[in-house]
Amino acid sequence: MDRGNQSVVSEFVLLGLDNSQNAQILLFIIFLVLYLIIGSGNTAIMILIITDPHLHSPMYFLLANLSFVDLWLSSVSTPKMITDFLRVNKTISFGGCMSQIFFAHFIAASEMVLLVVMAYDRYVAICRPLHYSTIMSLQKCVELVLTSWAIGFVHAMSHLVVVIQLPFCGPRDIDSFFCDIPLVIKLACIDSYNLDLLMNADCGVVGVTCFVLLLISYTYILLTVRRSSTSGASKALSTCSAHITVVVLLFGPCIFIYVWPLSITWLDKFLAVFYSVITPLLNPTIYTLRNKEIKSAMKRITRYSIGSKGSIDAQKACLKHFRPATQRPVSWGGKQEI
Repeated sequence: MDRGNQSVVSEFVLLGLDNSQNAQILLFIIFLVLYLIIGSGNTAIMILIITDPHLHSPMYFLLANLSFVDLWLSSVSTPKMITDFLRVNKTISFGGCMSQIFFAHFIAASEMVLLVVMAYDRYVAICRPLHYSTIMSLQKCVELVLTSWAIGFVHAMSHLVVVIQLPFCGPRDIDSFFCDIPLVIKLACIDSYNLDLLMNADCGVVGVTCFVLLLISYTYILLTVRRSSTSGASKALSTCSAHITVVVLLFGPCIFIYVWPLSITWLDKFLAVFYSVITPLLNPTIYTLRNKEIKSAMKRITRYSIGSKGSIDAQKACLKHFRPATQRPVSWGGKQEI
């Protein structure tokens, strides 16, 4: 299908979350604060894991990648949503809309596969501890992370190739705060029922497959932990419970938006906000509050920062009280000269 059909609609109108001016100002403040917390929180986790030698292990390598993915997942639509709260005309170009669709599915699918990789890491650590260092080597971790990105890219391209060729010649209003593929397909000048089924099936291949694999993995892990009464098993259970919480927060909204849509506008908006803003916000909080090693690393870096500052202050004090000989008073003929 040629590009000329698409040129009839060069931009789309995003209706946003609310039409009230006062509500939009309040939402602007709320989401701006949340986005700053998401950026600073996930960035802090990545820096902490990279700089602290105690956290140089496969589990934290994968956690750093999860924070990186969450940072980009929130950046696909949130900055545009925040700036649109201050605008009367909330438009987005055709190219910008297609970019949002591509990166939203690219990053979301990559995160789903990455969560499966993290579950596999916990499975090996708990169920095959003697072989953990051999199986989960640095090279293996890098290969698994690259695989997650590759699957996400293929999944996103399969959507983009279809959507970018659709003819858009009529309505251009999208009742959301970003270009979501089910809403964009409805604006095409064709019967979109079969296409909706195809896109839902495509999302289901990634989403449902990853979700089932995660359920199987964590069920097997929990059964293994239940048979053990060691302190290490208790620690593993705490880590897995954090992972399961993240899985529910991410997969729940995605399943009801793409795989099993409810077609309720306000609910779709709420779920879209949840997985694009709330989930990246809760991930660093869950892993920080429930992980003793992360909290210990934060205490170490805090003590180091305070200690470094104290050393600098002490050096300044010493220099102040013990000036160099060239600056001391010198007695010369009964007089003091500086």
